[in-house]
Amino acid sequence: MISITAFSVDKVKDPFGILAGDRYEFRLDVDLPEDDELFVENGVYIRVIYKVDGEASGIVKYELYESINDRYVDAELEDEEEQLIDSFCKAHFSEAEE
Repeated sequence: MISITAFSVDKVKDPFGILAGDRYEFRLDVDLPEDDELFVENGVYIRVIYKVDGEASGIVKYELYESINDRYVDAELEDEEEQLIDSFCKAHFSEAEE
């Protein structure tokens, strides 16, 4: 199971008002056990686009990258890991700088 060790969040600007709701970009530094299939020796971070539209919110998309070189990791999170990320983003999107 993943453990979030650090994060940053920024509000995505939509100067033309094309998108409904607000979008937030998270960078989640995660710690993975060595026996996890997502484990990469140099570490992994997850880039998450999170949408908030009134009472509705959720992950639009996420991508995994190697921490040391920003190389894309072609893998998917398990359902419970994705739920953990969704809950984390829901709790922290309000910390984004405008």
